[in-house]
Amino acid sequence: MATASSSFTAIFFSSAFAACFAEVCTIPLDTAKVRLQLQRKTPLPAPPATAAAAGGGMLATIMCIAREEGVAALWKGVIPGLHRQFLYGGLRIGLYEPVKAFFVGGAAVGDVSLLSKILAALTTGVIAIVVANPTDLVKVRLQADGKDNTVKRSYSGALNAYATIIRQEGIGALWTGLGPNVARNAIINAAELASYDQFKQMFLRLPGFTDNVFTHLLAGLGAGFFAVCIGSPVDVVKSRMMGDSTYRSTLDCFAKTLKNDGPGAFYKGFIANFCRIGSWNVRMFLTLEQ
Repeated sequence: MATASSSFTAIFFSSAFAACFAEVCTIPLDTAKVRLQLQRKTPLPAPPATAAAAGGGMLATIMCIAREEGVAALWKGVIPGLHRQFLYGGLRIGLYEPVKAFFVGGAAVGDVSLLSKILAALTTGVIAIVVANPTDLVKVRLQADGKDNTVKRSYSGALNAYATIIRQEGIGALWTGLGPNVARNAIINAAELASYDQFKQMFLRLPGFTDNVFTHLLAGLGAGFFAVCIGSPVDVVKSRMMGDSTYRSTLDCFAKTLKNDGPGAFYKGFIANFCRIGSWNVRMFLTLEQ
């Protein structure tokens, strides 16, 4: 990744570009993930085709969305997704090296400790998602729209969604789900950035490995898998709170999900999530590294 000597502006825009490129490539997987995370054991009555797909996995969900709503529906939320990645992707990576330098005193020589990397990634993840939460909310609502067991909002697009939410629910509603979103993104950001940094450092110590595309690819996949394993439960809670306004709080959403759907519900959409985050990480880090 970029070094602390690189300017924040250069890192921000290169990170934002890399994140936006990865988002465009992986948004269908993210849409499938959100639909799977919003599935419940006792959904409202659905048309036969939709009901048949409700128990399916990633591919069945993607095929059902394409068949019932059109292929373009798989890219629902891509505009706020790009808004999100420009802000979140730019800030979380752009701030990572300066914050890491702050935690080690700015004058560390040699390898930085894993703890310092985790603390830096947690901090930048929190800062970035507090700024980007409104874009995440709109993205999830657009992706969830059209699913039978969620409220049908029928936004005409991203800008209409922002305006409608402010007009009908107040500007504070743009930060709905901020609690689980902060937890989710702090955890995933720490897992992605710190583990990517750590995996890359580990591979470079092994014979035959150099700082090349193959090393970056392996480190990106490892970081993605680690992030999904740790972050999936809070990701499900975040998606449910943003997609369904009936939950009163983060704890209420967690308790109802556990009671009604069981602990396995917190890993709904795991394969879609890993395919998305794993491939997202590979594209993003490869684009950024090159």
